[in-house]
Amino acid sequence: MTDWIQAARLRNLPLSMSGIIMGSFIARWRILENGGSWDWQIFAMALLVTLLYQILSNFANDYGDGIKGTDKLRINEAEQRAVASGKITANQMKNAVILFAVLALIATVALLYLAFFRENLMNEFYTFVGLGFACILAAIGYTVGKKPYGYLGLGDIFVFVFFGLVSVCGSYFLFTKTFHWDMLLPATAIGMMSAAVLNLNNMRDIESDALSGKKTLALRMGYRYAMVYEIVLLQLPLILMLVFMMMNGLHEKGNYYAFIFFILVFPMTALRRKIMQTKEPKELDPYLKQVGIFTLVMSVLVAFGLNYFKKKLKK
Repeated sequence: MTDWIQAARLRNLPLSMSGIIMGSFIARWRILENGGSWDWQIFAMALLVTLLYQILSNFANDYGDGIKGTDKLRINEAEQRAVASGKITANQMKNAVILFAVLALIATVALLYLAFFRENLMNEFYTFVGLGFACILAAIGYTVGKKPYGYLGLGDIFVFVFFGLVSVCGSYFLFTKTFHWDMLLPATAIGMMSAAVLNLNNMRDIESDALSGKKTLALRMGYRYAMVYEIVLLQLPLILMLVFMMMNGLHEKGNYYAFIFFILVFPMTALRRKIMQTKEPKELDPYLKQVGIFTLVMSVLVAFGLNYFKKKLKK
């Protein structure tokens, strides 16, 4: 059981929940502002679905890299992989991928039943079922198949789209049944933080990936320019969230608690400095978890700032 827990890579799970929290609680804020009601069951199911997608992705990644021999070069590194190390056989991991794909699909249909089917919104229901299939294929296709997109340097794009745009805007739509263009700002913020985690992972593995032929974006750019890319990814999210709050006039309404997320500017600045000073790729490993936690904390602070802190009273 311990081997399966390690293969699920629990430290990645906070990152996967961040987009759902961001989109769901921005939706809650807007719905309650207009006198509507917010369904916590949809939120709970959305969290379950994204966790299943993430575990599916981690298992598929372990399986794909394992059978291709990519992970053999990093067995002695910080994050051992189950298939490459022999702790779990390739066939067992393949079965786990199939199982979690089925579970993810069932959970997705249940979520969409709560959000759309009960209200007879069939076009939205079938559209999101298709989106669910796309999420499952994206989770598996990163390292599995003849031409996995993770080996072509496209992982960053897919992570940005599915962890950012789809997760935030999709969860927002589940509640509001509509789309607002300003949601692209928080979606981009989460997408960039998610891409930052993947880029750190690829920078850490840049030497072994070069030997195995896994041409990630970090490998294509080289360590130096991948570091510049990383700093940009970590620099912009808080700015984007600040623009989102100001576009919605929260400073004019006296709701300054909505800006509480900006306290992260200090620890994130310190984190960027530490990352920039790292010369050895393998020493980047601890920062993956830290960036993931910062992403989750940013989402939680936005959720609380918009929904649970009282507005400043005007004199």
